[in-house]
Amino acid sequence: MARRDGGDAFPPADPVLRLVVAGVVAAVLAVAGCSAAPAHREGPPRRAASTAASPARQGNAARGDPGWRITRPGHLYQLEGYPDPADVPPGTPFRLYVSTTAPGFRVLAFRMGWYGGDLASLVWTSPPVPGHYQAAERIEQPGSMAVAPWRPSLTVPTAHWPPGSYLLRLDASSGVQNYVPFVVRSPSVAGRVVLISPVTSYQAYNGWGGYSLYGGPGGSCADRGRRVSFDRPLSYDNGAGAYFQIELPIVVYASRLGLPLAFLTSIDLDLDPNVLNGARAVVSEAHDEYWSPAMRATLTRARDSGANLAFFGANAIFRKIRFESSPLGPDRIEVNYKIPQEDPLYGKDNALVTGDWPLPPDADPESSLIGQSYVCSVTANFPMVVTDPDSWVWAASGVRAGESLPGLVGPEFDQVNPDEPTPSPIEVIARSPVLCGAQGPTYSDVSYYTAASGAGVFDSGTEDWVCGLPDAAGCPAVPAAASRAVQAATRNVLLAFAAGPAATTHPARELIPSSGGRPPLLGTT
Repeated sequence: MARRDGGDAFPPADPVLRLVVAGVVAAVLAVAGCSAAPAHREGPPRRAASTAASPARQGNAARGDPGWRITRPGHLYQLEGYPDPADVPPGTPFRLYVSTTAPGFRVLAFRMGWYGGDLASLVWTSPPVPGHYQAAERIEQPGSMAVAPWRPSLTVPTAHWPPGSYLLRLDASSGVQNYVPFVVRSPSVAGRVVLISPVTSYQAYNGWGGYSLYGGPGGSCADRGRRVSFDRPLSYDNGAGAYFQIELPIVVYASRLGLPLAFLTSIDLDLDPNVLNGARAVVSEAHDEYWSPAMRATLTRARDSGANLAFFGANAIFRKIRFESSPLGPDRIEVNYKIPQEDPLYGKDNALVTGDWPLPPDADPESSLIGQSYVCSVTANFPMVVTDPDSWVWAASGVRAGESLPGLVGPEFDQVNPDEPTPSPIEVIARSPVLCGAQGPTYSDVSYYTAASGAGVFDSGTEDWVCGLPDAAGCPAVPAAASRAVQAATRNVLLAFAAGPAATTHPARELIPSSGGRPPLLGTT
């Protein structure tokens, strides 16, 4: 079966880039494995203020603040910033780099979570900071990497900040605003459910300065960047990148359940092989695509030690990357050539050659860890079809065998394919017909398997799984029944995974809706 079209469904560069990235012909990009993405999704809708106390463990900040949203977005060069590093432990200061045309600005740090429906709590506010319009992008070779060669604007203290997922809001004296995502990482993950912020995927799609891993100012795939830097702002969704699309819904829902949470970024998995020691579960959020060998080894080691893994998306662990240091520190440059033969390490150190995990050299399909393989990106959205309503994952969801749940499959999806490395026993609890461009009819799966260590591994198999959660942003319409099913399943997975190795209470059984060999494409014989 044809697959691996390299499609992606992350936001493209925002039109307010310093240098607007021209449109790329989709057919050309698909051949080279760097397909253009559909239009990005907007941030979350406004919610009514709430004074209800948070039922979740929210550190030492339990009072919500509905005023965290941007009301006057900055444009062009008016206001933008980036942190160094991407995360710190509590009490460790970090540098914030800001460029603005305004005379000054302030920084407000909001910890994101449930907070009785307010979704954020104000943890810290800076004093007024003088504003400076900083230098334009610098393009560095090899790899056409855009860098913001700025001076730090302030050092941000994190004393008394609880670990968590943060949005720093920049408020310029001119009235415009912008976001900078940040993580205060947990000193220990022992006994906790770990939420991983997929910052490597954010940077891959970041077109600030004219280059991302998908395109460049010339408008062709060949013109794309091969290296991207964390030393620059995020170019889309008011500086938040894809945070509202793929991260906030999980952060809010998990905190609403009152789970013992821990917070890391994907970079932490590369820098520290022991960072997941003792974790009860690890959660990969909706589009966690770019992984280095060290990141993958860290996650595999956690699974093999009994930590449950949940992938609430699709296309995870598909692009193989490596890191380099920038003048600001380690792991500040992300490398992915997409075409392995272009990588200077090709034929010299194939274990570190960048491209796609399932393809040579040194191929290692993601299915060996996730249970499923990425198939393709689609422009339409398809219903999810339940095949095993008796699975514990669907408990209290009300779903029936053969029931169709609209709005949940797309724009990218995975499937169980026994022709590729597939853990056993594995259960397919939903199999959904999908039309995948030139490939024709195929399917998307929802799966669960248990490992020898006792760990359970869940893969929703679709990027739009999070669209069924209450605080999802910019999604296709999801009917109430489909939303209830996703929320029930997400709750069941998170609660079971937080309790310890899931095989103890939920051992998987081999259940693939096809007998013998590779499941046929739907619509074929």
